[in-house]
Amino acid sequence: MTRSLTAPADLPAPPRRRIPALGWVGLLLALLVSLPLLAVLAAAAVPTGEAWRHVVHTTLAEMLGNSALLVLAVGLMAASAGVISAWLVSTCAFPGRRLAEVALLLPLAMPAYVSGYAYTWLLDVAGPVQSGIRAATGLTWRQMGWFPEIRSLPGAALVLAMVLYPYVYLLCRAAFLQQSTCLIEVSRTLGHSLTRSFLRVALPLARPALAAGTALVLMEVLADFGTVQHFGVRTFTTGIYETWFGMGDRGAASQLSVALLACVGMLMLAERYARGDRRYHPTTTRHPPFRPVRLTGPKAWLAFIACMMPVLLGFLIPAGTLLALAMQAGDPLSPDRYLPYAVHSLLLAAITAVLAVALAAVLAWGIRLSGHWLTRFSARVAALGYALPGSVIAVGTLMPFGLFDNALDGWTRANLGISVGLVLSGSIVALVFSYLVRFLAIALGGLESGLARLKPTLRDAARCLGASPGRAVWRVEVPLARGAMLSAALLVFVDTMKELPATLIIRPFDFDTLAVRVHTLASDERLAEASSGALLIVLVGLLPVAILTRAMRRG
Repeated sequence: MTRSLTAPADLPAPPRRRIPALGWVGLLLALLVSLPLLAVLAAAAVPTGEAWRHVVHTTLAEMLGNSALLVLAVGLMAASAGVISAWLVSTCAFPGRRLAEVALLLPLAMPAYVSGYAYTWLLDVAGPVQSGIRAATGLTWRQMGWFPEIRSLPGAALVLAMVLYPYVYLLCRAAFLQQSTCLIEVSRTLGHSLTRSFLRVALPLARPALAAGTALVLMEVLADFGTVQHFGVRTFTTGIYETWFGMGDRGAASQLSVALLACVGMLMLAERYARGDRRYHPTTTRHPPFRPVRLTGPKAWLAFIACMMPVLLGFLIPAGTLLALAMQAGDPLSPDRYLPYAVHSLLLAAITAVLAVALAAVLAWGIRLSGHWLTRFSARVAALGYALPGSVIAVGTLMPFGLFDNALDGWTRANLGISVGLVLSGSIVALVFSYLVRFLAIALGGLESGLARLKPTLRDAARCLGASPGRAVWRVEVPLARGAMLSAALLVFVDTMKELPATLIIRPFDFDTLAVRVHTLASDERLAEASSGALLIVLVGLLPVAILTRAMRRG
């Protein structure tokens, strides 16, 4: 007898999966978040006038060259510092390793533009370093042409690399700890040294983590405004700001924004093409923990110096400089005049953090409850905003909001005889919206990682006891995910406190934040007065560092 392997014809067809309500809500959120990108693309398609031709013939080549050189230099330095330090603290035992393991995260609390302000005050011609050398040697400033110029592209690259390398360090350290110990031990038994095993075995397996961390660094470099503007390096972000406010041409600024987006896209495609179809993973996940190789003598000291040098350059020197400046001078404003800057920053950061976590929760639980392709697609589209520089998001936000305000004002004039002015683009609504577009991916990533550790059987048990899907999520999974939600909110809070380009472009009149106050004083070369606000931003930035440190300690 033979048995047919085909299904009987009379069996009913499987039910068609319906799109859940959360899927439609996620799609609406994705469309709303992608509105700035669509607005920039639409504005860039409109022919522009003299401003664009002036930019093309005068500064476009300089912006393109500086951006490319900055990306190359920062990428090499940040990747080298991050991967080497991650390998040393993961596989070697040396005096001070536990200290280095935590200290390597400290530059995350230091905004790049704040570090740049500290270094320019410290190393400029009139700074204490060059002044001390001239006083000790009797040289004049003309005779010190050999001293490196800090306000240059290499100076900006060094500052950015030493602040951004923790992105590479975190991902590579996690990759090294998850690799199979057997591969490293086999490499050692074949006669390879620890360095050769790192280059031939561990580093290729960690390539996805290295590429992801470096991509984050490069996107932050292309999005930076305060550092390159203070160092006098003309890039796409400074060009967008100058074209918008200096020339008053939104179309030309939109076309520069599209060019910047094209650079970001080419970076991501280049890494994907270089990787090809190759995959990097161990053949087994069952392996004992790696036993660190104990270093002694000069090797131990070299390892400690290699780990602490990025911390020294990325946090200790700029933080010490800011502290000395704050004790020496500080912001001259009285507390009643200085307090509004801090209140504005904290208010914007708190509102953005709460809204970002709420929207991320809708997207994350939509994926978890339904698994429909629409919810996954919506979440990925909503997370694209993190790849957009703040200046691009600002340009894309003001365009649709300005159109809405003009249409509303025209309608009220025609029908009610009154003018409502700028309802959205002249308020903090536009500013908070731009923050959400920029940082929703951070909240979504943190919440998804937290939900991935919750077993679905917990929710299923609540369903078996008669709870609805919504009640099961609210009573069971939400309390268990409070830690992930709090961590995501703090990360968004701190990044909002540090955001500068979008704040400069969108902020309402007479609504300055700490970041704007620090940038304004530093632009006027009043670096000592800017130290108070800069230190406060750094202190707030230590919150996610404490969270990451606690998470690393708990494995």
